[in-house]
Amino acid sequence: MQQQALTQRSYWLDTLPPGEPAPGPEAELTVDVAVIGAGIAGLSTAWELVRRGHGVAVLEADRLAAGVTGHTTAKLSALHTLVYDRLRRTRGREAARLYARSQTDAIRAAADHVADLGIACDWEEAPAHTYAEDPGQVSALRAEAEAAAQAGLSASFVTETELPFPVAGAVRVEGQVQFHPRKYLMALADAIRRHGGHLYEGTRVVRLREGEPCVLTTEQGVRVLARAVVVATHYPVFDRALLFTRLSPRRELVVAGPVEESLAPEGMYITPEQNTRSVRTAPLPGGGRLLIVTGEHFTPGTGGDVEERYRELGTWAARHFGVERLTHRWAAQDNDSTDTVPLVGPLHPASRHVYVATGFGGWGISGGIMAGRLLCDEITGRPSPWSDLYDPRRVRPVLRESGHFLKHQAQVARHFLGDRLPGPARPPAEGLAPGDGAVLTVDGRRCAVYRDEDGHLHAVSARCTHLGCLVGFNTAERTWECPCHGSRFDVDGQVLQGPAVRPLGQRDLGV
Repeated sequence: MQQQALTQRSYWLDTLPPGEPAPGPEAELTVDVAVIGAGIAGLSTAWELVRRGHGVAVLEADRLAAGVTGHTTAKLSALHTLVYDRLRRTRGREAARLYARSQTDAIRAAADHVADLGIACDWEEAPAHTYAEDPGQVSALRAEAEAAAQAGLSASFVTETELPFPVAGAVRVEGQVQFHPRKYLMALADAIRRHGGHLYEGTRVVRLREGEPCVLTTEQGVRVLARAVVVATHYPVFDRALLFTRLSPRRELVVAGPVEESLAPEGMYITPEQNTRSVRTAPLPGGGRLLIVTGEHFTPGTGGDVEERYRELGTWAARHFGVERLTHRWAAQDNDSTDTVPLVGPLHPASRHVYVATGFGGWGISGGIMAGRLLCDEITGRPSPWSDLYDPRRVRPVLRESGHFLKHQAQVARHFLGDRLPGPARPPAEGLAPGDGAVLTVDGRRCAVYRDEDGHLHAVSARCTHLGCLVGFNTAERTWECPCHGSRFDVDGQVLQGPAVRPLGQRDLGV
């Protein structure tokens, strides 16, 4: 397969790159609601609030819609792989129905915003499918189709699809959507500004004091006072309820390349088989379609040979869809909750003014829009019919899913405790090849050491500033990643992705 001119960033960011940054506040600011994070959950929340006349400030550590949301595959769907049968079994039919209603409501709300604001975002309706090639999975697919239909979706079990290979079966849901997420969100950001909202970039919030008002402090030392606060940072950077015990981070790779119109599927597809394969297409400006394939998920910091994983995805796209040349590749990061359902609502049991949106499990587009609408209702005193379903303070569903909870905690504990034991002998930094990194012990301290293409060494502390787990190196993306809670850092230790808010400390190798 040819890979000339392969762009190492998402198609969404490549086709709509960030412009001039919106600087952070220079003096103390008072607003009705402060939203931390400008992805789809944060901007959706801000939009719902400003439409109702509330003063809002959105504080983004990096750029608008350029983090997790800027790297999504942008399927706006209520079919979330195999969620409905599990919900029906663990929380009852009513919970499954509320889940379907809330996710469908998000799709309809986004469609209304596109129409009302005249947003050109490559909006396309298409059926969504969850499929399997293994005949042993047919019973699970039939159960999912039945549960999704009972929940109110236009779901059916099918054995024929437009995929260029046979499947044992699939769940099909009509009327779902694929679109360009940054075109949608940047238009929403403009609308928020027109309604008096404030959007700040390069503004990392490092402290939160709850109260009346709540007080946020930025990395620059500026205070923002707010009657209510929404933590919409994908993984909560402030976690008074210890939600990290109920969230598992995973990283997935994405490859994309042009295909002939005749070879491009009209629908959207996903299978949990083969370490996940997710497929959708997008229109190309000059005609034809861009095939987008996602999969090969792994825990951050434990991906092994990530380059080989990219090659696996590219080979799969070429074999099944005739992709001759990859034009883009990137990676997405998601958090799975231990009971499948996102955590959206009050941050902790005693919270009166601080809210959170997290744990979307790979379905953050519909989940983020849903969260914005739910949190607006919470903040403005309008009860939402699905508040209880998503309430982060829920206990019984977690107890029912105790196996998933305990498995996650065992994995984290293995890193947390194991990382404090003496490490095995490692080759000296001199053995690092250009472009490679490793955790080495230098003068009794664990150091994350990277050698750049010019041969210079970059050394930082290997302990994540969130809770102290040891980071691992991702050679393909050249980042340090925490396997416990998913924080990511560049080779010089600067935070790329939370929950960490502080950089890795610098280390002197004495060379």
